[in-house]
Amino acid sequence: MDQPVTPGLTGRAEMVVGKQDTAIAHGSGKVEVLATPAMVALMEKAALASVEHFIGSGQTTVGTVVNVRHLSATPVGMRVWAEAELAAVEGKRLVFKVAAYDEREMIGTGTHERYIVEKDRFLARVTGK
Repeated sequence: MDQPVTPGLTGRAEMVVGKQDTAIAHGSGKVEVLATPAMVALMEKAALASVEHFIGSGQTTVGTVVNVRHLSATPVGMRVWAEAELAAVEGKRLVFKVAAYDEREMIGTGTHERYIVEKDRFLARVTGK
């Protein structure tokens, strides 16, 4: 690792909800609102952003656990953002507190885990499947 990955690091990701981000487009529902999978992806992106500049150049992180609640629907056209805070580091295991918001309120909250991996070795294992 280039610098220590320590609890307290934060990251943020944002987007404007488009038709491609809806439950209908993701196949996760029948309404045109932000899909839970799209919200989760935004949370993962925020978690990645919090640590990506602190890990080695040949490393990356991969998501392994997501435990979130989707609290409120968000319509197409509204801006949403996710925030992640690194809560714990256990070797290569990273545990984040995550939350998502739209222009009116908190729309999601939970935890997310990622692991630091050597990118080439990880891809070689996947290619060998």
